[in-house]
Amino acid sequence: MTMLKQHVVMPFLISVILTAASAVTASAQGGVGFGPQIGFFKAQSADQPRGMGGAVLRVKFSDVFGIEGSINYKEERYGGGAVDVKTWPVMMTALVYPVPILYGAVGAGWYNTSISYNVPPGLLAGASSISSETKQQFGWHFGGGLELPVFSSVKLVGDMRYVFLNYNFKSFPGSNGVNSNFYVMSVSLLFGL
Repeated sequence: MTMLKQHVVMPFLISVILTAASAVTASAQGGVGFGPQIGFFKAQSADQPRGMGGAVLRVKFSDVFGIEGSINYKEERYGGGAVDVKTWPVMMTALVYPVPILYGAVGAGWYNTSISYNVPPGLLAGASSISSETKQQFGWHFGGGLELPVFSSVKLVGDMRYVFLNYNFKSFPGSNGVNSNFYVMSVSLLFGL
């Protein structure tokens, strides 16, 4: 593991462990919610908008502050299907509630990404030397949303975030200048808050 990865991965893993410990503490106070999450996203240079799905854990420490951890699965394509990207984002997000149902969000995500290059044989000279790759990288996000009570222990959450994440594709013709930053709109159903 390179020094840069160690300086980024270790603090992120520590924050995941602290979130889990906080969830145990906050559950005694009734401030923990867990449930499914579905979303819709579009990277700036991707071929088309796509859906994603996963799970979310939200911990509220008070009426004003909370934290959220989520894991999702998403796929996207670039260059007319020439590049296929599959990602498992694990995101940690700090939440601030100026009013009980409205929150602002800012955080970081660890993106475990598989990139496949789908070049038909003979289309590009030297394309056979371009192989698929798997990498991990970090991205940053900010946004906000609404947390609406449905029942006494169930909340519906609607959220919009902008994610700063630039994939560094291999020397693939036409991939220079590809912008993979994206916005995501998601809906979650949280049980237990």
